Amino acid sequence: MANPLADRRILIVDDDPDILGSIELALRSAGAITRTAPDGSAAVSAIHEERPDLIVLDMMLPKVSGFLVMEKLQELEAPPPVIMVTANQGRRHQAYAESLGIGAYFLKPVPLQRLVVKAAELIAQHEKA
Repeated sequence: MANPLADRRILIVDDDPDILGSIELALRSAGAITRTAPDGSAAVSAIHEERPDLIVLDMMLPKVSGFLVMEKLQELEAPPPVIMVTANQGRRHQAYAESLGIGAYFLKPVPLQRLVVKAAELIAQHEKA
């Protein structure tokens, strides 16, 4: 499939512009319509303005952490799936993220092709639910 994410709206949240840019390029190359946010506060606003089909979310963010964004998402009816990305290798952080309902957890540097594949899988699963 040439464009596995064709016309899917994906919100990318990361405070590192280089990581944000590389993830955005990979997802757009797969057909996604992307929106970006540099911090958790902007992410929460973006989610309420236009519900994305998927969120790629950094754990450690300024203003509002990725964990707090996840907690806010739980307040929504049928929240979008989330892929959490982080440089933090702590197992407790991953376990907590999983308890909040993330769909996938990637350590940085993010393997972009795997990210695209997982994004498509999670969106398809969410649409079937």
